[in-house]
Amino acid sequence: MTDKPRTFPLPLSSVTDKGQKKQTVFGPVATPQTATRNAAYNALHGAAPATANKPAHPAAATHGVNARLARPAGAPVERVQPAAPRQDALVSGAVRRAMVARVAQQGVRDRAVLGALEAVPRHLFVEEGLAPQAYIDASLPIGHHQTISQPYIVARMIEVMRQGAQLQRVLEIGTGCGYQAAVLACIAQDVYSIERIKPLHELAKANLRPLRVPNLRLHYGDGMLGLPQAAPFDGIILAAAGLEVPRALLEQLAIGGRLVAPVGERSQHLELVTRVAKSEWQRQMLEDCHFVPLRPGTV
Repeated sequence: MTDKPRTFPLPLSSVTDKGQKKQTVFGPVATPQTATRNAAYNALHGAAPATANKPAHPAAATHGVNARLARPAGAPVERVQPAAPRQDALVSGAVRRAMVARVAQQGVRDRAVLGALEAVPRHLFVEEGLAPQAYIDASLPIGHHQTISQPYIVARMIEVMRQGAQLQRVLEIGTGCGYQAAVLACIAQDVYSIERIKPLHELAKANLRPLRVPNLRLHYGDGMLGLPQAAPFDGIILAAAGLEVPRALLEQLAIGGRLVAPVGERSQHLELVTRVAKSEWQRQMLEDCHFVPLRPGTV
């Protein structure tokens, strides 16, 4: 595997604009802030500040999913105030390149991660009424008190977990609507994602099924238990915050593997855990963040 951005198995001609090249602007890392008002206005004008991220609950289970990034565009979305972009505008690669440029300005430098973020059409993972806001840098509701993660925090966590390395097998805790899993599938050879909320597990399957991503497997179950039958993992990423990283997940890291998770209750921060030996893990505290709580069991 190379450091070049991976693409999905089938051509992205129906969801990208071949007439323009990627634009990336690099700058210092910015800590996510709370979501802004007037999101539709910011989306239309291509300028939205970083937002707090509340990713989906953790998860786990037993259902493989195939996918293709060529889902046909639906009817034009209903206009909001101010006027929202049409659905065909959302399908254009230009709107995704603008989103990626904003993420790069906040400090994400990994070109493979930025390329994966540009490849995945985020508007396909939100409700049609929220499609005009899909490419602002903010988390958006997906039901069941969960959200689709903020693009910046998705890119930041994957960049930290990857750190330029070749990822063979990755585990995601908290599938949500499936967006981050789709981005991970551009980066890693095999991706496993666990969701504890049954309706969200089904939503992710529905979102991903038309895209036919052959290296992505969705599971329904308790994410705090991980997925021992598929371990060890080169990388593990959590989309919910616990007071500490569950021991089961630490044990499922390969030697040299990296885990990125939000840790804390009211005050949270991203934590990087690297397994350096069979019984030794190194921890590093990163920036502040805000996630929904990590919970056991399934619902």
